[in-house]
Amino acid sequence: MAEEQERRPAGELEASVLAALWAAETPLTPGEVQRALADGLARTTVTTILTRLHAKGTVTRDRAGRGYAYRPAQDSHGLTARRMHAELDKDEDRGTVLARFVSELNTEDEQMLRTLLDGGAGSGADGTGEDRGGTGR
Repeated sequence: MAEEQERRPAGELEASVLAALWAAETPLTPGEVQRALADGLARTTVTTILTRLHAKGTVTRDRAGRGYAYRPAQDSHGLTARRMHAELDKDEDRGTVLARFVSELNTEDEQMLRTLLDGGAGSGADGTGEDRGGTGR
């Protein structure tokens, strides 16, 4: 069983660590994240995941004793938006990518996008029209 845990994809481990950080009200040390996960991961594994997330800009960290305490850089919606931007940035023909994306939206999502682009109400993550967790783009 322990071998199965060690073989989980890195993305799954990162998602678990991020979920623990989002659930916390304060920054967490690797040991605190390990305890929050309660799934048998070694503290060194948790530290490695946190270090990788920090290098990607997904989490921030502050000194806590001899180590660090980590917090998410964005809420889950902001992270999703950031990933969407990263995917868009990978292609030289942004217009075609955006056109394909929009053409594949269902009617409800297309209407939501139109409302957002028109500056309509509820355009922010919290429904106020302000994006409190985004990248500021």
